[in-house]
Amino acid sequence: QVQLVESGGGSVQPGGSLRLSCAASGRTFSSYAMVWFRQAPGKERAFVATITGSGGNTYYADSVKGRFTISRDNTKNTVYLQMNSLKPEDTAVYYCAAGRYYMQTLPSRYDYWGQGTQVTVSS
Repeated sequence: QVQLVESGGGSVQPGGSLRLSCAASGRTFSSYAMVWFRQAPGKERAFVATITGSGGNTYYADSVKGRFTISRDNTKNTVYLQMNSLKPEDTAVYYCAAGRYYMQTLPSRYDYWGQGTQVTVSS
């Protein structure tokens, strides 16, 4: 079992930055690929970024490539999402999830989820 708790969301103006964190429980954190999804009002949950258990490989949705960076610190059981150059269309609830396999972009592939953190980008 893995429990995940996100933090770091908030309101920011377009062009601003936020860093989301996702803290995980359990002793096997490094064995899980981690992912960030987001869900805007009235839309389906969408893949944002993922990282391997070791942190050596990352993969991003085209919509965030070059602006967002996913990273992890296995000594702290935490995964991060650094979001720069934020746009109004980045407004959503952001969720982290843990899974056994890397490069999975469908929500149904993940067994463990956090509760989500709201990100609002508005002037």
